[in-house]
Amino acid sequence: MRIYNRRDFYAGLMFVLIGAFFGLYAQDYSMGTANRMGPGYFPTLLAGIMLFLGVIVLIMAFLPKEAQEPPEKTDWRGFGLILVSVGGFALMLPYTGFLIAVAFLVFVAAAASAESNKVETIILAIVLAALGIGVFGYGIELQFPILPPAFTQ
Repeated sequence: MRIYNRRDFYAGLMFVLIGAFFGLYAQDYSMGTANRMGPGYFPTLLAGIMLFLGVIVLIMAFLPKEAQEPPEKTDWRGFGLILVSVGGFALMLPYTGFLIAVAFLVFVAAAASAESNKVETIILAIVLAALGIGVFGYGIELQFPILPPAFTQ
């Protein structure tokens, strides 16, 4: 087998080795279950994901350049808007409530893509808010304001 991309080969090898190391290291801790996670559950999960991604990158190193797609130009505007949407959600949640924070998250993140559609974005915001309230508010009973605190007093 011929290595066509040494960078991908070494990066994939590094991911595989780090994932295997931490996966083995995390076995010293109890795993628990998905419902009651032990201290080894999350590190083992992350190590497995890193191992999986490392194998994919390693396989890509053996593909000829003609079979690989050239990397596209980085969309820094979109990248920044996604970061702002997540950070804004985290900062807004205690002050504006879940509904407004989710709407902010969805609309700012949708602005990151030129392909976003206003109707689809509105539907996504409604569905995401309903699922979030159902799962986190009522399902696992996380304590966060659904409406702005000014409306609930």
